[in-house]
Amino acid sequence: MNQDLQQLQPYPFEKLRALVADIVPNPELSPISLSIGEPKHDSPAFVLETLAANLDKAAIYPSTAGLFALRQGIADWLSQRFQLPAGMLDADRHVLPVTGTREALFSFTQAVVQRDPQGLVVSPNPFYQIYEGAALLAGVQPHYLACDASNGFVPDFDDVPAEIWRRCQLLFICSPGNPTGAVTPLATLQKLIALADEYDFVIASDECYSEIYSPGQPAPVGLLQACASLGRTDFSRCVVFHSLSKRSNLPGLRSGFIAGDARLLAPYLTYRTYHGCAMPVQTQLASLAAWQDEHHVAINRDLYQAKFNAVLDILGGVMDVQRPDAGFYLWPVTPIDDETFTRRLLAEQNVAVVPGRYLSRDVEDYNPGAGRVRLALVAPLADCIEAAQRIRTFIRSL
Repeated sequence: MNQDLQQLQPYPFEKLRALVADIVPNPELSPISLSIGEPKHDSPAFVLETLAANLDKAAIYPSTAGLFALRQGIADWLSQRFQLPAGMLDADRHVLPVTGTREALFSFTQAVVQRDPQGLVVSPNPFYQIYEGAALLAGVQPHYLACDASNGFVPDFDDVPAEIWRRCQLLFICSPGNPTGAVTPLATLQKLIALADEYDFVIASDECYSEIYSPGQPAPVGLLQACASLGRTDFSRCVVFHSLSKRSNLPGLRSGFIAGDARLLAPYLTYRTYHGCAMPVQTQLASLAAWQDEHHVAINRDLYQAKFNAVLDILGGVMDVQRPDAGFYLWPVTPIDDETFTRRLLAEQNVAVVPGRYLSRDVEDYNPGAGRVRLALVAPLADCIEAAQRIRTFIRSL
């Protein structure tokens, strides 16, 4: 086996299972899980109907590049959503469908990184764990930038030494952030583009939570939007990742896309052809239907905001917790150690959460996730309210 596999840490949910393996949840209370960020709202019926109506396409080998209609639909959505000038995105050069952004974040790293013991993939900390695993298996090292309350949960890029940028091959950013929900400002994105030019690295922007934000508030900005604001019509060194999992409550469809620099996507398409991860035609047609509709997305936003309103009203008086810029997570401070909090909350109140330290790494004896937990507000509204009430009861018992 590839010896780099030995560097991979257990996934957060493996750690969580081990942490609570000896716990007997309170049998008098029904279980409520706020641990896994799996959307539970209904999938759009029209998308499922499109999928069902095209099941005969299972007899067709799909192409890796996907249907032109899907690529064009994605280009149209990106242009409208991120205010890109007409014609700036070429569906044939700037867009590739992917079978979920999790596999694309990983495989893009393998394709773009040159194996080098001194090479770096730079990422936020805490972070989506795929960034780390992708770096290690690409033959470079991850380098973590702390995201905590002191910097508004967005890395302080001005504090990164030039030597780190010189060794950086790929910078991951996540906006809105998982688990913090912080949105990276446009000016910061513009600054990163300038750094990428100066030090010759690629920016990979994970924007999978971009469509879950407070109704009536400005939509989160994106990296391609920052490129357009600078007149960079070639999106040089910049790619973005989007998914239907959170936006459209379709995690099982395994459908998303990568878009941006054509000089990166052309060889990446070759990689994907060998990798063998083409999206089935019926899935592509269902995906196109989802990208062409905004009504269900607006309903989805309203559902999440109702949960935030109710849960924050319940927890605000007993926890240090704030409404995130976007996304569907809360990232509160725990009054006791986050692992102990997680174990006792499950044992006493039958509510499952994730210790913040499991989503972060220790750097120089500092873990920016320690002392926090991630609450995924994916359960039905009534369950989220019940969970919040139980958490409040638990905290008051301490």
